[in-house]
Amino acid sequence: MTKDLLKIGGASGYWGDASQATEQLLRHDDLDFIVYDYLAEITMAILARVKAKDQNVGYATDFISEAMVPNLRRISETNTKIISNAGGVNPLACATLLRKKIEEQGLDLKVAVIEGDNLLPYIHDISIANPTEMFSGSEFPDKDRIGSINAYFGAEPIVKALEKGADIVITGRCVDSAVTLAACIYNFGWEYDDFDLLSAGSLIGHLLECGTQVTGGNFTDWKSIKGTFDQIGYPIAEIEKDGSAIICKAKDTGGLVSFGTVAEQMLYEIGDPKNYLLPDVNCDFSQVKIREVETDRVHVSGAIGQPPSESYKVCLTYEAGFRGGHLFGFYGSDATEKANAFANAAISRSRYSLQKKKLEPFIEESVEIIGSGSQFGTQKNSQGSNEVFAKIAVKHESPKGVGVFLKDATGLALSSPPGLSGFAGSRPKPSPILSLFSFLYKKENIGFTLQHDKSPSEPIVINNRASLSSPNTYGISLDPNFSNIDKEGPLREVFLEDIAWGRSGDKGNKANVGIIARRPNLLPYIWKTFSENKIAEIFSHFLESDKVDRYYLPGISAVNFVLHEVLGGGGTSSLRNDPQGKGYAQILLSCKIKIPENLLV
Repeated sequence: MTKDLLKIGGASGYWGDASQATEQLLRHDDLDFIVYDYLAEITMAILARVKAKDQNVGYATDFISEAMVPNLRRISETNTKIISNAGGVNPLACATLLRKKIEEQGLDLKVAVIEGDNLLPYIHDISIANPTEMFSGSEFPDKDRIGSINAYFGAEPIVKALEKGADIVITGRCVDSAVTLAACIYNFGWEYDDFDLLSAGSLIGHLLECGTQVTGGNFTDWKSIKGTFDQIGYPIAEIEKDGSAIICKAKDTGGLVSFGTVAEQMLYEIGDPKNYLLPDVNCDFSQVKIREVETDRVHVSGAIGQPPSESYKVCLTYEAGFRGGHLFGFYGSDATEKANAFANAAISRSRYSLQKKKLEPFIEESVEIIGSGSQFGTQKNSQGSNEVFAKIAVKHESPKGVGVFLKDATGLALSSPPGLSGFAGSRPKPSPILSLFSFLYKKENIGFTLQHDKSPSEPIVINNRASLSSPNTYGISLDPNFSNIDKEGPLREVFLEDIAWGRSGDKGNKANVGIIARRPNLLPYIWKTFSENKIAEIFSHFLESDKVDRYYLPGISAVNFVLHEVLGGGGTSSLRNDPQGKGYAQILLSCKIKIPENLLV
């Protein structure tokens, strides 16, 4: 397959994404590929738990029932190829069911499966190697508590499947952007050592991997999008052989594709933009250029690449006790005080009950007063709040301990301050915690197999093109030279949102907040105002440490902040209301900044 212009649609950003995406994108007769990203760290934890109960599942069931089955005939008619990591922790079972559905419809579509990312069978060898957690340095968990171990592989195995003639490729835990990069390598014949091109393809994959987040979803200027949120169109990338691309969206749909929507998505869930590390390439997005060429069509170029490391990132999930919590609403002029008093009473009573029942203390307790601007029981920004919710949650080594809290907290209803309210329904139940443990594992120790159509699985040879030198040190970035800041004229205080766009996301227990200046001459004031120390102060009620990194992206006049140890463990480990930092950009955008009036016209 060699086309001068490759067209790829992005149909899924997570397990549970809207079911109409595939049908919407297939209205384009000229799409070459549709790619699907279903997997996040949280998803892997959930799928591992599901497979533990039934060895025939453990994949994204929506991919079969809603994305494929209703659209298989159209996929066949348009010759659109499909690449998806919907296989989760059981890609072969996913493919087996899909092949059955294809046969039932009398179609001739070849399905290929990539396996090898599942390292659970090698748990003994891995435990002997005794890797430490790559971010926190914590020790390797108890083998008996481990639920899943999966390596994040890259594009090359998928390319091998396409070269075998696959119409649909199903994988396990590849990196999100690899499904797009593989299509680019396959079509254009890019070499695996042309790292600038591999970085360009990875950037495009990164823009598509979260579906409608690049076409108006979660956009700072949300009121500017066309139509209602249920009408937002899914993204399409029109890619040139040189790696540049136009980002647009499905025809006759709502939403918006603009400099702002694309820039926000580029910064989503990245750390150091000069060192975005992937299995195929070490990406540098700091010089990327984004340009609106016409309505809902945005040109992207300028990614740079270097050789990748000699290791894969591996995601391990393990049992770490149980958690549970509940929301309790309060009305009135002293709503925040009432909520705090109730929360303190609920924790105090359940601690006493644990002692009485001879159970261990809680591993962790969390109180967040939602609606008051306060967190963890503080009174910050709570004046005037007359309707709030106390979100109270705990962790315990056993479900019994969590159950004690849930019973005692709900049992305080008649002993609470006045104004207690809540949605009527069944009492919450304890749920198991599957924590994330990330580590690096040598590529040479991991092998992959390809099972094409119904033929036996065969090994795939992956060439190791690792860098002989280490990438730039994480956490170090040269400061920009903003010596030409205009200090003349009166200053006006505005909200950061008035002069910038923002997007935030998570990586384990870290969060990033990307801020893009609406005009380049505003960035110096953003950089000067929001230092690492200032960011640590703003997010002090979340941070467990004061470590904040700040990175400069001159290509799009942006700054990216990385906050360490800020999510209470992150994902399914966290008791926080926002365990993935999705709202952090909105917190920062609501802060004030002083700007010369002459720059605000």
